[in-house]
Amino acid sequence: MKKVLITGANKGIGFETAKQLLQKGFYVYLGSRDIDKGIRATDQLKSAGFTHLEAIPLDVTDEQSVKNAAAAISQKTGVLDVLINNAGINGGQAPYDALHANSAQFFAAFATNVVGVASVTNAFMNLLSKSPEPRIVNVSTSVGSLTLQSDPEWPAYSYARYAVYAVSKAALNMYTIQLAYEMRHTAFKINAVCPGYTNTDFTFNNGGPVATAASRIVKYAMIGQDGPTGKFFSEETNPDTGIIPW
Repeated sequence: MKKVLITGANKGIGFETAKQLLQKGFYVYLGSRDIDKGIRATDQLKSAGFTHLEAIPLDVTDEQSVKNAAAAISQKTGVLDVLINNAGINGGQAPYDALHANSAQFFAAFATNVVGVASVTNAFMNLLSKSPEPRIVNVSTSVGSLTLQSDPEWPAYSYARYAVYAVSKAALNMYTIQLAYEMRHTAFKINAVCPGYTNTDFTFNNGGPVATAASRIVKYAMIGQDGPTGKFFSEETNPDTGIIPW
């Protein structure tokens, strides 16, 4: 049975991703900053008939919490097949635009969306390396695409700007590129995936179905050895190949 860790999995897209991977036979570790919320999430899934799961306390911005989570999972299993870096924030209270956002918002967004991802990835690299088909999915957004965000012809060009969130996700994309390059001669497949504009509390309940968003993440968590690595995918933006420019 393959095993996956999903950060920020107690709600929203992370929770639905956990559900879909459980349906596909995975053992799921639900990382949650608030362990009580994580336990409630697992209880909800267990009430739906799923059994191969457990909540793991994991605050991606707390180095000791990350180390503790890695140690806890290492005691339970010798291998981790998939890491989904899903936990993310938009930068706190609005405004988020470049002219009005403050330094605390930028620091907070980078702590979770970039540094937290790197910290968790490094902590679990040993377990991932023991999988015959290790996969890392960094949950990103088309808003982090420099090419699209600077293109006046892009349909979303005139939308409200979210500089804090966009800048942090652009940095996450570069981290993804660098990590995939460093692991290019291994069995790892490492990609950035935009789940699309989704109806969760993150978007104030606007957007498409959470099941659709999660399915996009699941797809790249389960790609075969002939699958891509070091790519950026948004099937909402490009329904044909999914690939979008950095």
